[in-house]
Amino acid sequence: MKFRARPWTLLAYCVPSLVPLAVSLRLNVATLIEIVLIAMATAFVLLIQRRIDRRGFEQDKRSDEVLRAAALLGDYERDGRGWFWETDRHGILRYITPQVAQRIGLGSDEVLGKQFTSLIAQIGKRDDEREERSLGFHLSSRTAFSDISIKVAADEERWWSVSGHPVIDEFGNFQGYRGSGTDLTDMRETQNAFQQLARYDTLTGLANRLEINRLLEQSLKGHMGKIEPCTLFLLDLDRFKQVNDTLGHPAGDALLEQVAERLQRVIDEHGTVGRIGGDEFQIVLPKLTGIADLEKLAARIIDAVSLPYIVEGSQVRIGASIGIAVHERGETKPSALVRNADLALYCAKDAGRGTFRFYEQAMHEQASERRTLEEDLRDALGRGELSLVYQPVVDVATEKIAGFEVLTRWDHPTRGRISPDIFIPIAEEANLIARIGEWTIRSACAQIAAWPEGLRVAVNVSPTQFAAGDITAVVLNAIAQTGIAPAQLELEVTESVFLDGGNDNIDIFNRLKSTGVRLALDDFGTGYSALGYLKKVPFDKIKIDQSFVRGAAQKGSMNGAIIASIVSLAEALGMDTTAEGAETHDELALIRQLGCSHVQGYIYGKPMDAAAATTLLGERGGHASAEGFQANRPLRRRIFRRIGVHNDGFCYEGLVRNISSTGAMIDGLWDVPAGTRFRLELDNRLLVGATARWSQENQMGVEFDEPIALDALGDASKFKVQTGWRDGRNGDAGGMAGASADSGARRGSA
Repeated sequence: MKFRARPWTLLAYCVPSLVPLAVSLRLNVATLIEIVLIAMATAFVLLIQRRIDRRGFEQDKRSDEVLRAAALLGDYERDGRGWFWETDRHGILRYITPQVAQRIGLGSDEVLGKQFTSLIAQIGKRDDEREERSLGFHLSSRTAFSDISIKVAADEERWWSVSGHPVIDEFGNFQGYRGSGTDLTDMRETQNAFQQLARYDTLTGLANRLEINRLLEQSLKGHMGKIEPCTLFLLDLDRFKQVNDTLGHPAGDALLEQVAERLQRVIDEHGTVGRIGGDEFQIVLPKLTGIADLEKLAARIIDAVSLPYIVEGSQVRIGASIGIAVHERGETKPSALVRNADLALYCAKDAGRGTFRFYEQAMHEQASERRTLEEDLRDALGRGELSLVYQPVVDVATEKIAGFEVLTRWDHPTRGRISPDIFIPIAEEANLIARIGEWTIRSACAQIAAWPEGLRVAVNVSPTQFAAGDITAVVLNAIAQTGIAPAQLELEVTESVFLDGGNDNIDIFNRLKSTGVRLALDDFGTGYSALGYLKKVPFDKIKIDQSFVRGAAQKGSMNGAIIASIVSLAEALGMDTTAEGAETHDELALIRQLGCSHVQGYIYGKPMDAAAATTLLGERGGHASAEGFQANRPLRRRIFRRIGVHNDGFCYEGLVRNISSTGAMIDGLWDVPAGTRFRLELDNRLLVGATARWSQENQMGVEFDEPIALDALGDASKFKVQTGWRDGRNGDAGGMAGASADSGARRGSA
């Protein structure tokens, strides 16, 4: 029971109980009072001692708590989990955890007595200006703050998180700051690592798609939210897939790293290079929009990327195509600029790769039209819009029709006939080529089954078709359904199939050959001339591209020598040869002379439908008849233009009736001797040397010293000299207008 009574209270309780005791003991009143006083004094002393003992206990308890708290805080500081600081009312440091000063290379004596803010400024700058302003504001306004990040430049990069509160005495006076801090360095490093993964490509170290889009948006908006000029390069590597397929993905990764280094060297401070996936790169060029500068930069990039690489001890060559989108003014979104650059890149690839193209509005319109055609092509088979035509392949020695090459045609319900050069690439990109190819093979086999035995039908097979499905199963099913002999089907492939499929396609060729079908290498000599594959793939025929056949009979042409070399190679390998694109009798004679086994071209017939082909087979016992011009002549155009004709110091007026790239027919001069030299003033800035080859009354045919371009005939100021021949097609009159070949043609040399 706790003793809490006051002395007079004790007296009130004690006196009544002591009176009976005094009576029984026969004590007088004085003695009784003395006893009471002694008792009260004793009780009071006991009470005072109890209070003293309690206060001592509480003081000991508080002392233990202080010591325990100090020990815990000391452990906290020593373990580096946090630290403390204190300043006076002027911001002078009065205390800072010693370990903190040591970590930044300073002693406690070097830190104490200095301004807290000056210490921060001395040991490092804050990267975040907003946080810097926040720290300065709180210190000057004497307000509490919490978790302000500060970057500290010590021997190694360190980050702190600082919190503090003002100290106010009992009179309300500001005495300074007390606060704490923690080390954020490890957390920041982890954040940076995650940020690196999120914003940068792990292989090349370049900005990834997310980061390059952020930079592009920032470049477009500028620093004040104002739209600024910007250019985007979209770059795609040419022939990179070949490296991956032949040398493996590790070699492809090593190549990408080297490409990234070259791109960064070329771009330097002009912009930022990013890898957006695979072999595609984006380059953001802020404030750079000058066309001439961009052309030079794009050319430098292509040249740098095209230089040889050494990858795993092998020399590798690749190329690059670039699409360029320029934003000069007006609001736009990064996605729109990327789309424009992508359209330009597509046009660069379509132009033959290894080049660059700037975006133009027409590209967007073409892309829209292409998408529309793609959608229409998806339904073309079901609507019966696709059909097959057949071009005769003739035995050179006997002129007997050996078979037909099958060509696919698309008759669009509103656009009319669409060229295969347009819809075949669309089918390949839209993954429709396998379905169209299967239909073509089945339809061709069904048609050849309806014709006399011994004929063959040749079908072109796209490299994409090899990758899209099992071509062997398609062929076997078509042969089984139609009942033809396997050797009646000839599959034609181009040299690019080796780049797209490599050794996998060689295995497919061997499986196809085991079924009994024939294999032909199409457009030989125009692609990669993969001579090594001729001994690996069991080809039955080499097809000589029409670019070697046309003009081969013209004087000075080297095409005849090329044809002769291909024929010799094929004979050595036991293969047939087909010369494509023969149109004139002199080309046919040369082909026969050089030993080609087969010929295909307009001289024996244009591509025709199945009914016309059946009729042709019924005529002349299945033999073909050569029909065409005697000589191949360049395209000529009919015009009506007055020109100056200079000869021997005189200038005569002539009238050009028709013109080709190599000559013209001119009215106005009478009885000009053959061999007369002229200078023709086609416009006031261009004189073309020419020689008269024939004349009749007031007309003469002249041959130019050098071929000219016909592309700008509508505007004489755009005449320019070009080299090479422009070939005629379809047996049209396309000769050297006005020259000796023209004369022969006018005399009925067909």
